Amino acid sequence: MQQIAFFIEKYKYFLLFLVLEIFAFLLTVQSNSYHKSQFINSANSITGGLFNTSNSFFEYTSLKTENQKLAIENTALRNALDLKTEEVITFEIDSTQQKNIYTTGKIIRNNYTKRNNILTINKGVRDGITQDMGVISSKGIVGVINATTSKYATVLSILNSHSKINARLKNSNYIGTLAWNGTDYKTTQLHDIQRQANIKVGDTVVTGGKSTLFPQGLMIGTILSFDSNSKKYENIQILLANDMSNLGYVYIIKNRDIEEIQQLENNDD
Repeated sequence: MQQIAFFIEKYKYFLLFLVLEIFAFLLTVQSNSYHKSQFINSANSITGGLFNTSNSFFEYTSLKTENQKLAIENTALRNALDLKTEEVITFEIDSTQQKNIYTTGKIIRNNYTKRNNILTINKGVRDGITQDMGVISSKGIVGVINATTSKYATVLSILNSHSKINARLKNSNYIGTLAWNGTDYKTTQLHDIQRQANIKVGDTVVTGGKSTLFPQGLMIGTILSFDSNSKKYENIQILLANDMSNLGYVYIIKNRDIEEIQQLENNDD
């Protein structure tokens, strides 16, 4: 304790200068929007680099699991292609007709215990990643791109109170909204499903395709439980297909028609 007091006494003027410099810097950032945005971008880039480095070190312990996941996914893709072999041979594929473009990325920071969880991936603007792109894994949806730097991006997780995802019952055309209540990372909640839907435990819930974020029919989860009255269903609990506590490689979805759709919708407004 005496050494700390001696150190402060010896360097008190330098420490005072340092505190004043930090205070002045914070005032500059807070009062100037340009400086503030540059500071946030720089901070995101630095933290993204740190997360990427630490993630690269620890990911070796999970290589076996990741390889198993990739093997299962490749098997499913091969089976799907086998069903289409004759069509692939007969017809030339026109890439210009491809509505969605998928970019592979990796989760380098994963949060799932907070009320508003944000993830970080190792892809950014230089990889063609922009805000409001959907993010999925081989098992289901993960979230939506929230902010970007040159090499990294943050993802608004589906485990976030601000996340609202258009969802549909797979066996019908009934549409609802997926929104998390902040309690259990294994489940989320489905809202606005009318009584006529005739749902039951175990029914599959997929993306509704009524937005530009996700294509229709991507896996979300299955109905775990619900309450009902004469008018509508309430407290519909969805068991997520994804284990949100164990995310690795993901796919970022770019809708090639998004600019055209947004322009049309803005004209209608």
